[in-house]
Amino acid sequence: MFKIKKQRTIVSAILCSLTILIAGDDNVLQSMDIFEMEGVSDPQISPDGSQILYVRSGSDVMSDKRYSNIWIINFDGSNNRPLTSGQNGNSQPRWSPDGKQIIYVSSSSGSGQIHKRWMDTGETTILTNVQTGPHGISWSPNGKHVAFFGTVPQGADFKADLPTPPAGAEWAAPAKVIDRLVYRFDGVGYLKGYKHLFVVPSEGGTARQLTSGRFNFASYRGGQTVWSRDSKYIYASTNLQDDWEATPEIEIYQINAADGSMDRLTNRFGQDVNPTPSPDGKSLAYTGYDDKKMATQISHIYVMNLKTRKIKEIKTKLDRSVRSLKWSPDGKTIFFMYDTEGNTKLAKTTLNGKTKILTNNGGGRYTMAYGGGGAFSMSSNGNYVYIYSRPDIPSDLAVGNTKGGKTKVITSVNADLFANKELGKVEEIWYKSSHDGLDIQGWIIKPPGFDPSKKYPLIIKIHGGPFSNYGDRFYLEKQLMAAQGYVVLYTNPRGSTSYGEKFAQLIHHDYPGDDFYDLNSGVDAVIKKGYIDEDNLFVTGGSGGGVLTCWMIGRTTRFKAAVTVYPVINWYSFALYTDIPRVANYWFPGMPWDHVELYESKNLLSVVKNVTTPTMVLTGEADYRTPMPDSEQYYAALQLLGIESTLVRVPDEPHGINVRPSHHISKLQHIMGWMNKYNSGNRYERN
Repeated sequence: MFKIKKQRTIVSAILCSLTILIAGDDNVLQSMDIFEMEGVSDPQISPDGSQILYVRSGSDVMSDKRYSNIWIINFDGSNNRPLTSGQNGNSQPRWSPDGKQIIYVSSSSGSGQIHKRWMDTGETTILTNVQTGPHGISWSPNGKHVAFFGTVPQGADFKADLPTPPAGAEWAAPAKVIDRLVYRFDGVGYLKGYKHLFVVPSEGGTARQLTSGRFNFASYRGGQTVWSRDSKYIYASTNLQDDWEATPEIEIYQINAADGSMDRLTNRFGQDVNPTPSPDGKSLAYTGYDDKKMATQISHIYVMNLKTRKIKEIKTKLDRSVRSLKWSPDGKTIFFMYDTEGNTKLAKTTLNGKTKILTNNGGGRYTMAYGGGGAFSMSSNGNYVYIYSRPDIPSDLAVGNTKGGKTKVITSVNADLFANKELGKVEEIWYKSSHDGLDIQGWIIKPPGFDPSKKYPLIIKIHGGPFSNYGDRFYLEKQLMAAQGYVVLYTNPRGSTSYGEKFAQLIHHDYPGDDFYDLNSGVDAVIKKGYIDEDNLFVTGGSGGGVLTCWMIGRTTRFKAAVTVYPVINWYSFALYTDIPRVANYWFPGMPWDHVELYESKNLLSVVKNVTTPTMVLTGEADYRTPMPDSEQYYAALQLLGIESTLVRVPDEPHGINVRPSHHISKLQHIMGWMNKYNSGNRYERN
């Protein structure tokens, strides 16, 4: 009989139980600063290029909720002020074609609806009265209509003949009847209908539904409506195949705004998205690729002649996925964003593929764990605005002009918080993988007050995706780890994006595979710098990073403790349980029952018998991407093997665990509490 070691199971995320502070270090970031931090997103420049609308987000410590408001600022950075206020959700600001009005989505009336504001008087009105929050809103170029996506409730076709309860009876909630493949989606919950296209007069009136049926005309989380230049049609990317929930094929459709009739513009096995009409309305730019059944592929720029339907690929020679297309006013240039070596670029290309970078350092949401994201907007005079981020700047607005000159950062939304906070210094690192000598890029965050003569514990933080990337951006969680006295290493092992298609596809049908060597070699490279305490090495990561955390501790005993966050453990069950069922035919060559040996070889339970590292498993109870049963399986295996282990279940949280600010804090505090418990050089005080 084996002996079970003393364990403690944490069944709820109780923040106060693991409050960890550095004695006397009020000048460094602490977890409660999450409530003080703000971010900017969705910048929209006015048609004349003089003003910018943007979304400014924050968190309220008393209600434990995130909120967002619409702000406006002049292009030169002056007169920065809010247009909405309070703790409601205000988002998606969009200028009218003449710049005299704006529309946006607000929950100030109790539910998410489209609001309109006259910019000269500040008067507002509500344009819609729909059951679910509209998204993807856009003005028609003639200013007469607004298009949006909304959810049309529709249950299962099958209905049982049930008796009617007697008057006054209190019966249990009825059974859920499900007849679709994807019936729940992470961060959304159980699906109650389908996403369809609507238009509403910009002067007010009844919203008119243009599409219908048992399919989504937008993604589960969003999508964007795009009008033709003559205001007659709306372009949208969707999948209308019979097996649309199982295949990632996406085509571009042209929908008649008057009667809802549809015309399919693209037709290939692949994904065609981001339709963007040229200024003269004769061409349509978009991004896409031919699907080769790879887990990830590079998206290229295409231009279609709308009259002849002839398609031309723009040969940029970037070997990077592009996104967020915008035309120049003369129709000779296309602007776009892409990631390379962990940095988000804003660039332009001629129709012949001659490409030039306009600016670097694009950013995304300040709460994001990894990935570049990024957003920009451009006016007819060449002025543009984009989200800017650096290792010491979460997110701000920066502006420039396509004719040249320097860009300028025009906001500093966290200046008040950071004025008295010392952040960890970030250092870029390149090293060779011990597996095959592959060049791997990473970054090191050193603790505030770093002294190279001292020895520090090391945390390697592994990104998820797996097809995503870390970069030279701000990372809240890593800065908070460094503030607690740890050197933090984060790298982009094989399979990461922004290094070309070949690099990303090195894990095709072979994940987690050789990432172990890339990550372990990164730890070795930092140790060689001479300031790491080799007796205090730690590993953590979420999602795909959780997978690789389990893969690491199943193959090495060098780590003192590990925290695997919402991991995939059993690929066989994951392929049938996750909200992205196409995993089976893309991350693997087919269904689990046809490839049992391959699925089992990648199963993290296949290496759990080797684990000796004390391990915490941390997952949100509403996670439908990497569901709780995977975490429970792994935790049970650790318990049965007698490994020191703890399971943390965070209530009501989906993948990512950051809907509630307190849960975001709890996630970090549990991770650091576990590592501090096993850090033999620990200098921290615990309450």
